Amino acid sequence: MEMTPEPRWLDNEERQAWMALVAVMMRLPAALDSQLQRDAGLSHFEYQVMAGLSESPERTIRMSDLAAICEGSLPRLSQVVARLEKRGWVRRSPDPTDGRCTLATLTEEGWEKVVQTAPGHVEAVRSLVIDPLTKAQKHQLTGIGHRILHAIDPGDDCTGPRSA
Repeated sequence: MEMTPEPRWLDNEERQAWMALVAVMMRLPAALDSQLQRDAGLSHFEYQVMAGLSESPERTIRMSDLAAICEGSLPRLSQVVARLEKRGWVRRSPDPTDGRCTLATLTEEGWEKVVQTAPGHVEAVRSLVIDPLTKAQKHQLTGIGHRILHAIDPGDDCTGPRSA
């Protein structure tokens, strides 16, 4: 009879690190959503979509590429883009180079919304994440984030643009 190996339980230090990360993963999205909802009427994911478009050439990108930039699924992105379209901030159109693909474009009104929203959002990011850390800790956080992301998805080089 084959013996099942004993689980590799976390020691106290590992458990503390894990629980700190879990707390950040749970609380940070809520804090960012709260600031963006209060100040701009946007969710954090909606803002990430618009910021991703704002940083793309001609403020236009394929939906599949935008989903990757925003770390979201294509169905979730499609729902969010539909809401942003209704508000006049994003427009979808067929990709002229490949009819199977759809392009998303940030409209001029959408660009203005990003420009209005970005200062408050970057201040929240600074106060919640950047400012509490020393320069060495910011460097460590980058390395830690890349190592964890690589463990999750070894094919992701973690160097693509990520909006604040």
